[in-house]
Amino acid sequence: MNGVLEKSRAGTRIGVLSLLWGSTFLWIELALHALSPVEVTLARCLLGSVTLLAICFGTGHRLPRGGALWARVAVAALFCNALPFFLFSVGQQRIDSGLAGVLNATTPLWSLLVGVIVGSERRLHPSRLMGFLLGFAGVVVIFAPWRATEAGGWGALAIVAAALSYAVGFTFMSRCLTGRGIPTISLSAAQLLAASALIAPCLALGGLTPVEADPTALIAVVILGVAATGITFHLTYQNIAAEGATNTAAVGYLLPVVSVALGVVLLHEDFGLRTALGTAVVLAGVGLSRRPVRTAAGAETAGALPTRGLPRHEGDVRQ
Repeated sequence: MNGVLEKSRAGTRIGVLSLLWGSTFLWIELALHALSPVEVTLARCLLGSVTLLAICFGTGHRLPRGGALWARVAVAALFCNALPFFLFSVGQQRIDSGLAGVLNATTPLWSLLVGVIVGSERRLHPSRLMGFLLGFAGVVVIFAPWRATEAGGWGALAIVAAALSYAVGFTFMSRCLTGRGIPTISLSAAQLLAASALIAPCLALGGLTPVEADPTALIAVVILGVAATGITFHLTYQNIAAEGATNTAAVGYLLPVVSVALGVVLLHEDFGLRTALGTAVVLAGVGLSRRPVRTAAGAETAGALPTRGLPRHEGDVRQ
């Protein structure tokens, strides 16, 4: 009975995370009706950091200390928050929210490539290589470079760049931040706070525009910052602690489904046959790259994970 309840709770956590993460692109789309990409990025970082700081201090934790540690937090904030958040907003000025969610699903493929470059993926198994190539083929189908007049090319490229930035950020966090005995709520709160500090100066570079009185857009910004950025960031770590990194990776496969469904139903976005085919190929490539392979010692290992800042040991994750 307890096992059934635990599986039910795990399924609920996965469902909530999928909905929150997948809805991110919907809220960005709506927020852009009133704010510039820089303003959307800063707003979600500020609201997310305030949310996590409240949780952090409310649960009796403190922010991490030490200049060297904060320098590493700043690097993680750049690649995992400030830069990709900005690129998502820029990209979605040109492409639909559903397509943005699909292209974001390439993050684990880029994580695999980054792992090979930095040496964490010492031996690239043929199935993972095939998965990477298949995922890349899916992106090519979505981009349709043979259609020179296709709109949104630069927007799609910005989303792919954001996914690559995520991959770099996740790898850095895994190697330099997690697994060091620091509560993850402290790290995540500090990271979003650092991201806010990094993006704020960009307002002086033309990012500050008059805010339109669009209630829907302003509500979307609040939901984006509090729920889709702050709470999601914390829930991810909780799920890793309870279910392990491999089970948490299942969220990555559901994000495109949620983003596409919300875009089609709520924003009446078009989802043509070519995009559907490209999406299927991308997800097939991600699944193949994540397929467990046996090491020389007989143990099974999984591919790169699309989650934020995976811990080296599940026991290292603390709220």
